[in-house]
Amino acid sequence: MPTLMVVHEVEDVDRWLASPRREEFFAPLGITTRTFVDSVGSNRVGLIVEVPSLDTWREALESPEAAEAMRHDGVLPETILELVEG
Repeated sequence: MPTLMVVHEVEDVDRWLASPRREEFFAPLGITTRTFVDSVGSNRVGLIVEVPSLDTWREALESPEAAEAMRHDGVLPETILELVEG
């Protein structure tokens, strides 16, 4: 099961943390996440993501449902950085 580290910025960290959308979107796909926030208080957040396959991850993120979930959670998509465990 591939593991990714994903870092991005959000409009509001508290809103992003409280949102159930990540779980609602990812869980049915077999994707799990652990959330992290910047210790100095910026709007940068991160996830450790375990996925069944990188194809599943990429297909999920390209879906209209992913775009809606990101809008709902205040994710700034242009800031997303993905790193795959080596």
